[in-house]
Amino acid sequence: MILGFDPGRDKCGLAVINNKKILYSKVISSEDAIVVINELIDKYKPYRLVMGNQTTSKQWQQKLKDNLNLFIEIALVDEKNSTVEAREKYWEMYPPKGLNRLIPKGLRTPPRPVDDIVAIILIDRYLNKI
Repeated sequence: MILGFDPGRDKCGLAVINNKKILYSKVISSEDAIVVINELIDKYKPYRLVMGNQTTSKQWQQKLKDNLNLFIEIALVDEKNSTVEAREKYWEMYPPKGLNRLIPKGLRTPPRPVDDIVAIILIDRYLNKI
């Protein structure tokens, strides 16, 4: 069981995956992140938290170490181009319907933030490295 975390200044993406099955996936506000991560740790008991290594990762890594209820190993993963990849993966997970199918892939924009899908991609990248 792995908890994926895409940290950000305003919003964060979270995902929990077990044996390539997505058990949880959500975009939340950054101010709620610690509380929600603690709830996910209590509920799913992940053995590792995987997070991106750019933007605000250093601050978040320290914040997590200082505020998590339980010790959990944190693994940093390269998040380069993960948002672009997440936009593409969004359309794989939620294929367009109706007239939206006629819009070329490169011109489609997901109708919601994809930070949770970034968290899934970070877990995939981590699993592909070990």
